[in-house]
Amino acid sequence: MHESTARPLLDGFTPYPEEFVARYCALGYWESRSLAEFFRAVCNKFADRIALVARNERVTYRQLLRRAERLALHLLRLGIRPQDRIVVQLPNIPEFVYLYIALQMVGAIPILALPAHRESEIDQFVKIGDAVGYAIPEYVRDFDFAPLAREIQRKNNHLRFIFVAGQAILPGSLSLTDLLASDSGQDPQQLEQMRIEPLSPAVFLLSGGTTGIPKLIPRTHNDYIYNSKAAASVTDVRQDDALLVVLPIAHNFPLACPGVQGFLMQGARCVLSTSIKPSDVCSLIQKEKITHLALVPTLLIRLINDPCIHDYDFSSLRIINSGGQKLQQEVKQRTEELLPTCKVQEVFGMAEGLLCYVRLDDTDEQRYTTAGRPISPADEIRLVDDDGNDVAPGEVGELLVRGPYTLRGYFRVPEQNALSFTADGFYRTGDLMRQDSSGNYVVEGRKKDLINRGGEKISAEELENLLLAHPAVLNVACVPMPDPVLGERVCAFVIARPTMREPTLDDLTSFLLKKGIARFKLPERLEIVDVFPLSNFGKVSKKSLVQRLMALSGCQQ
Repeated sequence: MHESTARPLLDGFTPYPEEFVARYCALGYWESRSLAEFFRAVCNKFADRIALVARNERVTYRQLLRRAERLALHLLRLGIRPQDRIVVQLPNIPEFVYLYIALQMVGAIPILALPAHRESEIDQFVKIGDAVGYAIPEYVRDFDFAPLAREIQRKNNHLRFIFVAGQAILPGSLSLTDLLASDSGQDPQQLEQMRIEPLSPAVFLLSGGTTGIPKLIPRTHNDYIYNSKAAASVTDVRQDDALLVVLPIAHNFPLACPGVQGFLMQGARCVLSTSIKPSDVCSLIQKEKITHLALVPTLLIRLINDPCIHDYDFSSLRIINSGGQKLQQEVKQRTEELLPTCKVQEVFGMAEGLLCYVRLDDTDEQRYTTAGRPISPADEIRLVDDDGNDVAPGEVGELLVRGPYTLRGYFRVPEQNALSFTADGFYRTGDLMRQDSSGNYVVEGRKKDLINRGGEKISAEELENLLLAHPAVLNVACVPMPDPVLGERVCAFVIARPTMREPTLDDLTSFLLKKGIARFKLPERLEIVDVFPLSNFGKVSKKSLVQRLMALSGCQQ
């Protein structure tokens, strides 16, 4: 008989303190139920409505539940146990949703990776999470995932299962397509008997943090349900609405802010797209009568500047959520001029928790110039100076936050947690903000050493650590260079070894690709220097490097 009772909380996971558990439950923010119970309830409630649309297939809530249950029973047959970790690297296809829900049903924890990640990242996710499974597509564009999965499994003996959305392309791998089409032979009652602790991790998201080692963000059943519920409450999600999902669904934003979870909560439709081409996006908006669209600024700028936007009917579109990086006021105004039925609603958020939204009834000035305010009355916000003291009203400070959907610690990195959290549980975000007279917050920059390329956060330290292994690189500092479309791109300042030929940009990018990193992280400009400018503390002054970059040919590539 498969284990059906709750297990102790996972080793290396930092739980919410008991007093906060009691507070959030008493105030009704937490429902003390698992994501599996949540999905089962909404699927039964909206059984005959359409839940998912993808690849010309329309999946009802009843079908969604049955397919997830069938897959969950196969997972039980294979011996997947509560708290086992599975790295999920699937694109925006129904199999992602089926597997995500199935893992919740058996109490296993998905580690959500992006389709763009490669060997360097996936290997670290598997190792840090002690993953027993890895779910992949056959291909995304021209990339074949079979060799990647083979190499990851070779390096990690604990990785027992490779799941493939499509055909079983490796010896011993399992086709999700075949599993969804076959009977497991298991008693369905096992799923009803599962006892999953709502205080335990339901999913691991990935941090775009400044360290070279990716951090796993544990989101509990309680907090992640509330995350979607609270986000949906400020984005005007109605039962007959439709969300177009074009951002990678493994991101917190399209998955749960309010994302797929928030729309399913309302009995609405989620339309999944694997294409970000403006013509494909426009076609789906018209065909599916899309009401909500979630984009990063890069994609929104591309969309409104493509001539095809004038060839389609956008009258159904009410809300465009923009997140991932700051959206300029001019872009918001231009979007609303081109698409007069919709409002642009900016989101400032993080996979670690806190979400700020401008409200739909804010003034135009507030919507255009601020990042909004927290979605929960229980979000506790502090803006502090370098010494940890609260700044005066209207002054810029580092954002610290604590609340019912913000984590209390990264997974299995106690040294990092000691730096990232205060003694009383506030998360140090590294973002610099100020509060204006309306109560909304304005993003003023960040303290973290991150480069924000089109909403994808790139750790400068990760790139620097890899580039230091190049034989021609004596020292390196990676900094952001402004870009009118992506916001920022990576520029590598390099001190070359005097005994070697100076490296070219192609040399460095080829070297990094062989290390197995995602292409979006690659430097797109190289500057060779003799020395680095130093700060008063003797550290490399990246601020000075950015200023030097700004002075060099207008930062043109």
